[in-house]
Amino acid sequence: MKQIVQNIGNGNTDLITVPAPICGDYEVLIKVASSLISAGTEKMLIEFGKSFLISKARSQPERVAQVLSKIKTDGLVATYESVTAKLNQPLALGYSNAGTVIQVGREVRNFKVGDRVASNGKHAEFVAVPENLCAKIPDSVSFEEASFTSVAAIALQSIRLAKVNIGESVAVIGLGLIGLIVVQILRANGCKVVGIDLDEAKLDYGLNYGAVVFKANQDGLIDNCLNLTNGQGFDSVIIAASTSSNDPITLAAQISKQRGKVILVGVVGLELNRADYYKKELSFQVSCSYGPGRYDGNYEDRSQDYPFGFVRWTAQRNFSAVLSLIEDHRIDVKSLITHRFDLNQFDLAYKAIVDDEFNLAVILNYSNQSSHEQRILNQSFNPTTNNTVTNPVIAIVGAGNYSSRILSRAFVKTNVKIKYVSSASGLSGSILGRRINSEYLTSGLDSLLNDDEVNCLVIATRHNEHCSNILAGLQSNKHVFVEKPLCLTIEQLEQIIAAKSKAPNLSLMIGFNRRFSVFSQRLKSILSKITAPKSIVITVNAGSIPADHWTQDVAVGGGRIIGEACHFIDLMRFFVGCEITEVKSLASLSPESRGNSYDTVSISLGFRDGSHGVIHYFANGHRSYPKERIEVFTSGKIFIIDNFRKLSAFGQKGFKKMSRFKQDKGQDLCVASFMESVIKGTPSPIPFDEICEVTRVSIEIDHSLRNG
Repeated sequence: MKQIVQNIGNGNTDLITVPAPICGDYEVLIKVASSLISAGTEKMLIEFGKSFLISKARSQPERVAQVLSKIKTDGLVATYESVTAKLNQPLALGYSNAGTVIQVGREVRNFKVGDRVASNGKHAEFVAVPENLCAKIPDSVSFEEASFTSVAAIALQSIRLAKVNIGESVAVIGLGLIGLIVVQILRANGCKVVGIDLDEAKLDYGLNYGAVVFKANQDGLIDNCLNLTNGQGFDSVIIAASTSSNDPITLAAQISKQRGKVILVGVVGLELNRADYYKKELSFQVSCSYGPGRYDGNYEDRSQDYPFGFVRWTAQRNFSAVLSLIEDHRIDVKSLITHRFDLNQFDLAYKAIVDDEFNLAVILNYSNQSSHEQRILNQSFNPTTNNTVTNPVIAIVGAGNYSSRILSRAFVKTNVKIKYVSSASGLSGSILGRRINSEYLTSGLDSLLNDDEVNCLVIATRHNEHCSNILAGLQSNKHVFVEKPLCLTIEQLEQIIAAKSKAPNLSLMIGFNRRFSVFSQRLKSILSKITAPKSIVITVNAGSIPADHWTQDVAVGGGRIIGEACHFIDLMRFFVGCEITEVKSLASLSPESRGNSYDTVSISLGFRDGSHGVIHYFANGHRSYPKERIEVFTSGKIFIIDNFRKLSAFGQKGFKKMSRFKQDKGQDLCVASFMESVIKGTPSPIPFDEICEVTRVSIEIDHSLRNG
C-alpha cells in the first residue's frame, strides 16, 4: 500500500510503498477512501522539519537540556547517534480519514466488514485503528464529508469544555479550519458568535456562517467586542489560532466577561498576564484532542468504554455527534474544501499548504488503491555476495526504537542475510528494512515462518508477544534471538521450556547484552580466578517512565522489573557464576511511586557459593547522574564499572583502569556470539538454564511486590 510520511530532520514529505498493517484484536482495518490534511498541524510539522538544527533546538529547550545531560553521562558519540536516529525517523502524517471496514479484530463487537466509518487514521491506503476511535458514517454523508470527523471532533470538544448554553455569546479567535467549524457548531447551538482573524478571506467565511467578524489588528477591536455584549464581555472565548505570539491569550482575557471561560484549542504563546485573569477571575483550560478517552490506553487499546451515564461525551461519541451534525446539515464541511487531490498528487497537496496559498481543507482521495498485501519485495534490495547458503538467513520481527537503532545494526555487522523485516504497522518495518537492505518488507509472520530458507528469528516486539513468537519460531524449526524479557509469566516460561526440550538442536538466546560488554568480559576474566565470595552493588539510575507507558502495563510490558531489571539480575549472575539461592526485594511505596509501577526497588540476591549482592533499580533520581554503576568487592579488591565507559580496579596488581571513548553495553558482541553459535552448531552463548533461572527470578520478584 502507499502511505505519506515526513522526515523530521529535513521536513520533506514522501509517498512510500509499505505492507498493509496487521489488524489487532481491538482494531478495525479500513480501506481508506478520503482523508483530510490538517493544514495547521501538518504545515507546522513541515516547517519544524525544514528549520535549521539551531532553530529546532531553540523551539525545544527542554530537549536541549536532555541532550546535554546525555552527553555528560553517555558520551558524545552515543548521544549524536541517538539524536540523529530520532531526527531521521520518518513520521506518518494525517489523523482524519474515512473508508470501508475490510477486517475486524477478534475483540471488536460494534463494527463489521463493509461498514462505512470515519477514523483518526493516517494518510494511507489501509489503516488499522482502535475500535473506540472509529464511528459509523450515516448513509447520506459522503466519504469526503466524513473525513472531517476527527478534526471536527477537536472543535466540538473545545465547545463542550466551554459548557456554552443557548443564547450565550462566544468569541472565536482564529478562523482556520477548526475555528470555522467551531463557529458553525456554536451557531447550530443557538449562540451569538464573533469571529476574529487577520485573514480577510477567513473572515468572509466566518461571516457566511453567521458570525460577526472583526479583523484582529483593527482599531477599537476590544471596544467593538464589548459593545456587542452590552459591555459585559463574552461568556466564553475559544482560541483556535496558531501563532507563537501571546496576543490571543491577552485578547481573550480583555474581551471575556467576569468569571468567563477561556478555552485553548490552538497553539499559541502561553505567557498569561496574571492581572488580566486575576481581576476577572477567569477560567482557563486547554482542550485535549477529541474528548475523554483520547490517550487512555484502556480506552484506545483495549476498547474499555466509559459508562454512558458518567461520561456522556467520549471521543467516539463526539465522532458520532459530528457525523450527525453533518447529516442534518447543521454544519457544512463541503464549503470548507479548497483543494482536492488524488493520493498520488500528494506533493501538490503539500505544496499548496507550504507555499501559503489560501487553503482551509485539503482533501486526498484514494482512487487507485493497492491490493491488501502483507509482504512486498523491497525494491531497493541489493543482494550481497558475501552470503553463502550455509550462512544464517534471518527475519527481524519488530522495528521499534531499540530494534531499528541498535539491534538490527548489530546483526548487519555480522554479514548475515536479512530476508525479512516485519512490523505490525507495516511502516516502521519498511523503513528499517530499506535501511538495512532486507529482501522483503512485511507486516505479518506467516510468510517468514513458512519460508524454509529463514533459519533465524529475531524478536524485538512488545513484551507480551515474546512468548508466542518464540514458540512459533521453535515450532517452525528456527533459531531464536529474543530481546529481553523472555516472557511475562511462569506459565509462559514453562511453555517455552517444554518447546525448547522438543528442539534441543535449536539455539534460544536472550538479549542480555551487558554481560557481553568489553568491561564485563574483562572483569569476568579477573573474577573467574578468585574463588572467594563476591559482594556486588549495582546501582541503576533508571529514570522515570510515565505510569501509562506500555512498559508499565502488566499485561503488555510486564513492568520494569521483568522488562528491564532482569538485565542486572543476569549480570550479577554472570559475575558470580553460580545459582541464585535467595531473593529479597523492597519497593518504594511513597506517593511518588505512582501506585503499582514498582520501578524504585532494591533487590537482594544470595548465591550458592556465599556471594551476595544488591541491585538498586531507582526511577526517582536525576538524569544528570550516570545511568549504571557496578561495584564488586572481593578478596581485598574493588572493581567498578562506571556506565560502561570505564572499568577501575583497586588492589588488583597489574591493572588499574580501562576506558573507552564510546559507551559499550555489549550489544554487538552479544549478537555476534549468537550468530557464531548458530553457524558452528555450538550451544547458545548464554546457557538456556541460566536464561530460565534469571527469567523466573525476575517474574517472582515482580509478583512478590505486587501481591505483598
